[in-house]
Amino acid sequence: MEKIVLPDIENFHELDVYKKHGGYEAIRKALAQTPDEVIDTVKKSGLRGRGGAAFSTGLKWSFMPKTTDKPKYLCVNGDESEPGSFKDRQIFEYNPHQLIEGILIAAYAIGSNNAYVYIRGEYHKWIRLLQKALDDAYAEGLVGEAMKKTYGTNFHVDIFIHKGAGAYICGEESALMESIEGKRGYPRVKPPFPAQNGLWGCPTTINNIETLTNVPAIINKGWEWFAAIGAERHPGTILYGVSGHVNKPGVYELPTGTLLTDIIYNYAGGVPGDKKIKCIIPGGSSMPPLRGDSIEGLRMDAESLKAAGSSIGTAGIMVMDEDTDLVKVLARITRFYYIESCGQCTPCREGTGWMKKILDRMVAGKARSSDIDLVVNVASNIDGNTICALGEAAAWPVMYMIERFRDEFEAVMDNTYVPPIKNKVHSMRQTKITVDRY
Repeated sequence: MEKIVLPDIENFHELDVYKKHGGYEAIRKALAQTPDEVIDTVKKSGLRGRGGAAFSTGLKWSFMPKTTDKPKYLCVNGDESEPGSFKDRQIFEYNPHQLIEGILIAAYAIGSNNAYVYIRGEYHKWIRLLQKALDDAYAEGLVGEAMKKTYGTNFHVDIFIHKGAGAYICGEESALMESIEGKRGYPRVKPPFPAQNGLWGCPTTINNIETLTNVPAIINKGWEWFAAIGAERHPGTILYGVSGHVNKPGVYELPTGTLLTDIIYNYAGGVPGDKKIKCIIPGGSSMPPLRGDSIEGLRMDAESLKAAGSSIGTAGIMVMDEDTDLVKVLARITRFYYIESCGQCTPCREGTGWMKKILDRMVAGKARSSDIDLVVNVASNIDGNTICALGEAAAWPVMYMIERFRDEFEAVMDNTYVPPIKNKVHSMRQTKITVDRY
């Protein structure tokens, strides 16, 4: 299978090697078209965002106003702070020039002369590597004002790398913009949306690192080629980051719709000691976990995972074997979101703290009979009641881990536990998953 984002070419991160294999030809092709034609090509390709929401990339670009008296900006989200996600740094290290070329094409399509690549502050090595690639591209006249002469065009774009300060919340698009502006990373109330009121009050488009790295290949080979790869409604390849109880953890580029069991057993080497899988989180720590006995035949694409009661997220597959203490796992995940909550919204600020306290009590063996339903109730009051999606990111692991592995949590209770009288139905607004919560 041909790899799009991480091709098996030695020294592909070097500018000369990238150009030898057709690098920076896609931007020439794009500049020979109108911006609307470029947007239409990306839209027809079916490329969906690889940052978590899986939204149509071409459609997002089309939201940018055609005429405005304000500058337009492109933000590229490389914050990658989701536990279980570690794909973007592979691009920074092994294919930075294809990312840069994708940024140039996206900027041309939306009419932006300035692009900001926001990278998490802990990625010191990868910031240096991307900066080196960007400096080389500038030196060759492939980026910046010199583009006009190099490509024979009136268009140009400058690219700036912005180093984050280590806050998970800045992976949220509006908090990311606040951070770039030099403010505290507080998410903004929407509407207005970034395309109308983004950086410094100007129209802004925000895309993920992996998303834009796909764009040059789509321009070079055509939307039909890309649309024929993988799942029909979620085409292309995806960087699956596999971690946890597998023999060969790592990043694997495979078509969308690949069987989850194939990724785990045929690529990641299976589970150490041939143990059974107890739990899978398929898209980074914020996505609803799945039982290991429910993954047979499950395909890794947005629609299939939605039907299974979870989401593709960042495609960070976290594998837990039969000996895993899921109470401790959930307590650790909840502690992360408690620490990383920005504190702006009361349900998230207070609720994550209460969930942490209750789960710590369970881990310590001091849980009360009512604690299972209490922590689910707290999570339910966070879900859907916050400005940004961090509330859901904190609430969903609690709600669905307990729903799907309730016996694990009941085991830490004393003999006075009394189950609830009746079931409730909870609808997840963003992913439209309906589940029974006991």
